[in-house]
Amino acid sequence: MSATLPESFVVDAQGWVTAARRLASPNFEARPEGAVPTLIVVHNISLPPGTFGGTAISDLFLNRLDCDAHPYYDTHLRGVRVSAHFLVHRDGTLEQYVSCDERAWHAGLSNFFGRERCNDFSIGIELEGADTTPFEPAQYVTLVALVRALAAHYPIAAVAGHSDIAPGRKTDPGPHFDWFRLQRETGLADRYFPYLHPEARSRHTS
Repeated sequence: MSATLPESFVVDAQGWVTAARRLASPNFEARPEGAVPTLIVVHNISLPPGTFGGTAISDLFLNRLDCDAHPYYDTHLRGVRVSAHFLVHRDGTLEQYVSCDERAWHAGLSNFFGRERCNDFSIGIELEGADTTPFEPAQYVTLVALVRALAAHYPIAAVAGHSDIAPGRKTDPGPHFDWFRLQRETGLADRYFPYLHPEARSRHTS
């Protein structure tokens, strides 16, 4: 992985990426004592499902979603308090909702090779998308720069999908997400992708 990063994709001393639009969510808490981010979790999200654009995702993360505006919101999201650290829009625009130094509420019930409570030690990145739709090239450009910046600042050891750490419960980022492209363009070794390269899994289970 190259040591040179675009200046705007740098994590500052408070855990915020300067390239991102900062929208502070209340849905976070301190990480457990001694916990640092070692895992990046990639998600997808669209609200309503399969619909892109608008402010619904941001409104959800900021606890201001109007749950009367759509039946899906009323059925599935009323009273829900969630937020990822980052959201990458279809045009590649990057927003950050929680400092990477804090524990965002993105993964839920989860397990990374026997280590539970993945929120404690992970950074969550949401891509605006759906399981049925390919992601945009601009999203990969932003995601690659972001992953490289996070790996340069924190002791990141792995990158996984939400479906990897919550199998049977979650399916994102879905079949259209190009894991090999992410690996190729970040330059990260096989060991960072234990679900993509089974031979690398022993590193994370020993």
